[in-house]
Amino acid sequence: MRMNIFLPGTFDTKGIEFAFLKSLLEKQGIHCICADAGVLNPPTLAPDISREDVFLAAGTTLKNVLLEKDRGKAVEAAAKGLAKIALDLFKKGEIQGVLGMGGSAGTTLGTAAMRALPFGIPKIMVSTLASGQVRPFVGVKDITMIHSVVDISGLNRISTKVLENAAYAMAGMLNSPATNTTLEKTLLAATMFGVTTPCVETGRNILEQSGSEVLVFHATGTGGLTMESFIRDGMIKGVLDITTTELADELVGGILSAGSDRLTAAAIMGIPQIISVGALDMVNFGTLDTVPEKFRKRRFHSHNSNVTLMRTTPEENDLLGKEIALKASAAKGPTAIIFPLGGISALDAPGQPFWWPEANQALRKGLQSCLSPNVEYIEMNLHINDPAFGEACAQKLKSYL
Repeated sequence: MRMNIFLPGTFDTKGIEFAFLKSLLEKQGIHCICADAGVLNPPTLAPDISREDVFLAAGTTLKNVLLEKDRGKAVEAAAKGLAKIALDLFKKGEIQGVLGMGGSAGTTLGTAAMRALPFGIPKIMVSTLASGQVRPFVGVKDITMIHSVVDISGLNRISTKVLENAAYAMAGMLNSPATNTTLEKTLLAATMFGVTTPCVETGRNILEQSGSEVLVFHATGTGGLTMESFIRDGMIKGVLDITTTELADELVGGILSAGSDRLTAAAIMGIPQIISVGALDMVNFGTLDTVPEKFRKRRFHSHNSNVTLMRTTPEENDLLGKEIALKASAAKGPTAIIFPLGGISALDAPGQPFWWPEANQALRKGLQSCLSPNVEYIEMNLHINDPAFGEACAQKLKSYL
């Protein structure tokens, strides 16, 4: 089968470089579908998808973009159009990978197309920014960033070698054999923090012994975002969402928020989910001196030299309980909330620094006040890390699968 890749870029300013990259790929038997997002001058590489079509895919026109004379808006619109085109091509089976190159604008354009595609599709970005902070470009996707070393401006002994490596890397990814022997297993997701590890490990072991494959996501903001992305891509068939702590960071202003959409993907996709309240007793900050002044009188625990934890209050827990209940109640698939009455993290137990029964009671009442009858609600007189609690969560998820 012929392999096709999507090659998006600005063919007016980078046409020569893209033509060279295209020739390298074609020598490897790879066909390129080229999309031009340039607006300055006529393209020096003839595209398969014109700049007019790119902006139409974004819901605007090239004429409107040119009249606005706003480079930032032009890049934003082109990125939106390229993302839509890439996803449409992928859904039709017409592309098997994406390769881009550029500076800040080119990286914005190329990675927008890459982030639109699911995990496992080869995505390579040759960028002048690849040696710096790349999270805004990569997000939660499996994008390979290659530093261009020199600016992408002409062909020289450095740029040609970098582009050769990128082309051969893409060829290798496209031609790699499928060696994953676990693809036939049911793929599940779970969320874990250090303070909920015993619970999640118990549940994971039970689910894996029953023949499922479990991806455990560290609930550090990026972990939750990644899991939600995998669920939306249709990869995940069930969720053991024990550790919903990222909701607390989003509500209060901690550093490990996964955004307001956390705990929504499974509900939208209609897959089975077991939800608990793991580590909702804490909000995460860096070193103590990074904690906002307004919180300085709160209850803290130094997790290590770089992480300071702050105990959530009864008022915050009430809001968190209501948020979980409302999001769970919107689920299209089987959903259960299992509440551990004996404590919600390793720090929330008698004698531990975050033990605060009144706060947990507020969390419990908040949950109950907004919960739909369609959601199964279970209370267990156990601590979240008691083996019996982890086992109960896993068994309940098994019963839904």
